[in-house]
Amino acid sequence: MSSKKKQKTAATLGALRFEDGAVQFRQRLVCSILSHRPLLIKNIRSDDLEAPGLRDYEASFLRLLDSMTNGTNVEINNTGTQLRFKPGILLGGNIEHECTLSRNIGWFLEGILPLAPFGKEDLEVTLTGITDGTCHVDPSPDYLAATTLPLMQKFGIGIDLEESPPPRIRVITRGAAPKGQGCVEFFCPIEKELQPLDFIEIGKFKRVRGTCVSTRIPPSSAARVAHSAKGLLHRLLPDVWIHTDVHSSKKNGCGPSPGLSLWMAAETTEGVQICAETCMDYQAQRGSDLPEDVGTRGAAMLLEEIRKGGCIDTSCQSLALLWMCLGPEDVARIRLGTLSRYTIASLRLYKDVFGVEFKIKADHVDKTVIMSCLGTGFRNMAKKST
Repeated sequence: MSSKKKQKTAATLGALRFEDGAVQFRQRLVCSILSHRPLLIKNIRSDDLEAPGLRDYEASFLRLLDSMTNGTNVEINNTGTQLRFKPGILLGGNIEHECTLSRNIGWFLEGILPLAPFGKEDLEVTLTGITDGTCHVDPSPDYLAATTLPLMQKFGIGIDLEESPPPRIRVITRGAAPKGQGCVEFFCPIEKELQPLDFIEIGKFKRVRGTCVSTRIPPSSAARVAHSAKGLLHRLLPDVWIHTDVHSSKKNGCGPSPGLSLWMAAETTEGVQICAETCMDYQAQRGSDLPEDVGTRGAAMLLEEIRKGGCIDTSCQSLALLWMCLGPEDVARIRLGTLSRYTIASLRLYKDVFGVEFKIKADHVDKTVIMSCLGTGFRNMAKKST
């Protein structure tokens, strides 16, 4: 065996070690489970004298991963500044988890999405907590449903309807920040392996669809948000529909906190769907953020996301690139807009964990980049072959 092969084998079997704290916390745990390599994270907020170590939502995410797997071993030191994580085997099945009120349900949902298709059984998770009102920090379940579910089908997840239903994210009960009490169901069928991705054609934008969600506030506020957003978008497209989804203690049921949020998706002739969302800041002074401001801000954010280019949203870049790494040993391509800092850090992580390097080709006409790589041929050994 040559020295290069020995180094590669040692890198594959060795533990993942990070000494920069809780950076990319969820992503590193996911990569540890998918690569079956132990994980060691040191210096988790060791400089914070008042509250060092793991936060409550990070500990809650570890409990969620533990319930999804069998044989996972988690060791945390007394101060919470060091984490040893030995991954187990993904099981799937029916799971119920209560999320902390310090983060949105979307934060937990976004973390487990890369693992969902690779269990022993179809994954069905019920999460309770905050569903709306924190989109400036975490994605909402509606936003994830609009962005990630179409991306799943591009990778061949849930396209065989005879074998199992397609993946879905369904909000059962609305619960705005800060008190939450919302409920979300997530279902994802298992797959033996992913399909190679070839997603570089954007097409022309033809329509915009969206929903304005309000909880425990007058229904007219949601209508004002929709009217304001359409006023800006109608300058560019005539086909704009924004529905209002009003919730109160008597109608549809919801949590005790008031909230107002908006998500929109722009669709193209080639099946590309670009999304954006915004919400009323529950921490802001009352009356400082009008419904008209929310609608205009949401429309402007959607137009900015379209301006960046690419076939997927900025927030979905790291997920798409991870599944490209796990794809079959064939070339996978995708067109992306401006790469975020999180995506760039994820590319470095994927190279360290899976040994996959991406080829980046700039398109100066569209001001986008075409990312391509050779997959590792990851297979879900728990799923029976047919």
